[in-house]
Amino acid sequence: MDSSGDLLADRRYAYAEASFQEGDLEAAADLARQVLDLVAGYAPAWFLLGQAREAQFRAGDSGPEASTLLRDAVAAYENAVRCAPEDRQGARARLAGLGIGDPLQAVAPAYVRALFDDYAIRFDRHLTRSLRYRGPELLHDAVRRACSLRLRPFRFDTALDLGCGTGLAAELFRPACRHLAGVDLSPAMLEKARRKNLYDEVEEADLAAWLSGRPSGAADLILAADVFVYLGDLDPVVAAAAAALAKDGLFAFTVQAHEGEGVVLGEDLRYAHAEPHLRALAARHGWTVVLCETVSTREDRGVPVPGRLLVLAR
Repeated sequence: MDSSGDLLADRRYAYAEASFQEGDLEAAADLARQVLDLVAGYAPAWFLLGQAREAQFRAGDSGPEASTLLRDAVAAYENAVRCAPEDRQGARARLAGLGIGDPLQAVAPAYVRALFDDYAIRFDRHLTRSLRYRGPELLHDAVRRACSLRLRPFRFDTALDLGCGTGLAAELFRPACRHLAGVDLSPAMLEKARRKNLYDEVEEADLAAWLSGRPSGAADLILAADVFVYLGDLDPVVAAAAAALAKDGLFAFTVQAHEGEGVVLGEDLRYAHAEPHLRALAARHGWTVVLCETVSTREDRGVPVPGRLLVLAR
């Protein structure tokens, strides 16, 4: 976490974080307040105060005290955004979880970048061992089957890996691709990907903007393994993918799923997309649905997380 610029404030913030992790929410809130008395514009302390008050609100009963806790949480998150509009902590997403603001725009790119920069050093081991992540394997199998259904070879001239991270998908798809390009928001993740020497090019950029900058119709495979859990509005990416993909090209991706309608932002600050919403989105941009399957790409505390895998064709 970035320093507040005040040594005493930084120490108290560290104590506040430790108290929050230990479940002492009142101590965490009090220490966060002490930090803010010293450095009023320190966004991480406002965010931590919001987290503590939100946790107290969610753990308590309804009534006047609950209303005060909720009001305090909202004010703290709003102050975090005011002090740091790029929102590396994810305050807008927390506000959306409390019913405030547009949930489809709540997960800021800066939050995703910070999350994965911090996560990069342990990403591969934690994801594949602790969370039993299997998104790339599921995509690889699905793309093979889609190629068979489309009567085309499992070979690609130019493949694009959206949200490529450290290159877990590239480890499987590289042999089938003449040219493989990756894009991600996290510099730390991209550095790990470069070291694997699997990509012909990687770039730090927004997914939709990067796709829009690719030559029209130049790609014949676009992959997105679990990256869409951080995007509420998929329309810009799906539209840009349609423009970037060649005729008979494939667009394969996974999402977190729910059985309702539209898109929801979960308590884990990940988006879940309903199947009817995805099918309507595909139809709007002229895609043919080759495969749409119920899957689980990872576990959460030993429980499979509901997901869906789609392979679309032009």
